[in-house]
Amino acid sequence: TTSLLTSKCTLTNYIALPCVTIDCNYFDNENFKRLLEMLQVALSFVKGLGVLPDWPEWALDVLIIMTGLLTMTLVLTSLYTPEDEQDDKKNAIKAPGGKSVKELHHEFDSFRHKYITVYLVIMLADWMQGTHMYTLYLSYNVNVSALFLTGFFSGALFAPFLGSAVDKFGRKRSCIIYCVLEIIINVMEHYTNFTVLLIGRVLGGISTNLLFSAFESWMTTEHRRRGFPEKWLQRTYSEMSICNGAMAILAGIVAQVLEDYFGHIGPFQGAIALTFLALVLVLGWEENYGEEQKGDHNTSSLYNQFMDGWRTTISDSCIWRIGLTQALSEGAMYTFVFMWVPTLLSMEPPGGVPTGCVFSAMMMAITMGGLVFPPLESVVKIFTATKAFEVSAMLVYFLASVSMAVPALCFNYAGSGADSCFSSIVISFLVIEFCVGLFMPVAGTLRSKYVPDAKQGAILNIFRLPLNAIVVGGTYATDVLEPAHVFILVSACFMGASLIQVSLLFGKAKVKSE
Repeated sequence: TTSLLTSKCTLTNYIALPCVTIDCNYFDNENFKRLLEMLQVALSFVKGLGVLPDWPEWALDVLIIMTGLLTMTLVLTSLYTPEDEQDDKKNAIKAPGGKSVKELHHEFDSFRHKYITVYLVIMLADWMQGTHMYTLYLSYNVNVSALFLTGFFSGALFAPFLGSAVDKFGRKRSCIIYCVLEIIINVMEHYTNFTVLLIGRVLGGISTNLLFSAFESWMTTEHRRRGFPEKWLQRTYSEMSICNGAMAILAGIVAQVLEDYFGHIGPFQGAIALTFLALVLVLGWEENYGEEQKGDHNTSSLYNQFMDGWRTTISDSCIWRIGLTQALSEGAMYTFVFMWVPTLLSMEPPGGVPTGCVFSAMMMAITMGGLVFPPLESVVKIFTATKAFEVSAMLVYFLASVSMAVPALCFNYAGSGADSCFSSIVISFLVIEFCVGLFMPVAGTLRSKYVPDAKQGAILNIFRLPLNAIVVGGTYATDVLEPAHVFILVSACFMGASLIQVSLLFGKAKVKSE
C-alpha cells in the first residue's frame, strides 16, 4: 500500500477520488522512512528501559508490534476526511428546515458525541464484568458452565418477545431498564449462593438482548428523525467499533486495578458505578418508538408488534439474510472467544501465555478495524456505490474465514508438530479480531439499511434467537470436539456469512422505507 501511494504521489501531490481525499505529501518516501525510524527507536527505547512487565519475549513483541501498528493506523487514517465532513466543506447535501449544511453537521456532531459517550460508559462496564466473571465464579466454587449456559438460554428464550416491548414502550425507557437491570445483576454477583447467581444470569440474558437492540434502535431512529443524511450513519457505527476496542483495552487495566484493591468482586463494583453514570446520561435522551406514524405505539398492542416483527422478517428475504449473517458471524466470534485461551495454552509457548497481554493486543486489532472502516468503505464505493456495504461485508467475512482456517490446518496436518505454527496462529487470531473491528460497523450499517425503523427493536431481537442457538452449539462443540474441528466450524460459519452477502449483491434489494 505504501509503495502504491508513494509512486502515485510522484505524479501528483494530491489525490482526489470520489469519497476519498488524501494529502499525499504525508506519504513521500523521506517522511515515511523518518516515521518508521522514529517508531523503531521509540520501541527499542521502551524495551531498553526495563520497565515492561516480566512477560514472555514473544508476548511483549506482539504487544509492542500491535501498539506500533495501531499508532501508524491512527496517523494514516487521520489523513482521511470522513464523508460527513466532506459534505460540510463542499455543501454537498440539502439540509432540512432551511438549515445550512454547517448547522446540520454541528447538530450531528453533538448528537453523535451524546450517544457515543453513553456507549463508551456501558461498554466499559460490560467489558469489566466479562473479563473477570469466570474468575469470580471460580472463586465461589460454583458450576461455571451452568451459569454461562443459563445466560445464553435466557437470551434465546426472551429475545423474540423483548424487541416488541422495546418498540412499543420506548427505546429510551428500554435503555433505562437495561441500566437498572445491570445494577441489580452486579449487586447479585456479591452473593455466593448458586440460586441467586442463577437468577442473575437469567436477568443477564434479558439485559444482553436490551444492550444490543435498544441502544442501536434509539440511535438509528433518532438519527433519521433529526434529518441527518443516511450515509452519515456509518461514521457513528465506525466510532462505536473503535470505542468498543478501546474500552476493552481500558477495561482490562481498570478491572485489574479494582481486583487488586477490592478482590474478585472489585470490577463488578466498578461496573455498578459506571452503569449508574450511564443511567443518568440516558435520562437526558428524547424518547422514540417503533412506529410508522406518530402515535402508533399507543394503538398497537404488544401482540401486534410481535407478529408484525416476525411477519416482516420472514416475508423479506433481505432481512432474514442479514439476520442469518449476523447469527453466523457473531456466533463464530463467540465460539472463537471460548477457544483462543485454551488453544494458546495447549501449545505451551516459551514463558507461558500472559492472557491479559494477548487480550490487549487483540483489542488493539479491533480498534484498528474500526479506524480502517471509513476509508475502506470509501474506496469500495468507487467501484460499486449502491452495494458498497454488501461487498465490504463479503470481503470481511471471507478474510475472517481464511484466518480461522489457519489454526484448523495447523492442528489438522501438523498434529503434534502444531507448536511450529504458533506464530501463524497468533497472527490469525489478530487478523480475526481486526475483522471483528471491521464487521461491527459493516453489520450495523446493513441493519440500518434493510431493517424498518418501526420494527427495529423486534427484528434485532429476533436476530438474536439463531445467534444464541449457534453460541450454545459452539460452546458445546469446544467441549466435545478436537480444536481443529472447532476451528473448521468457525471458518465455515464465516464463509457461510460471506456467501449470504454474495446473494445480497444480486437482485433488487428491498430496502426499508425512510
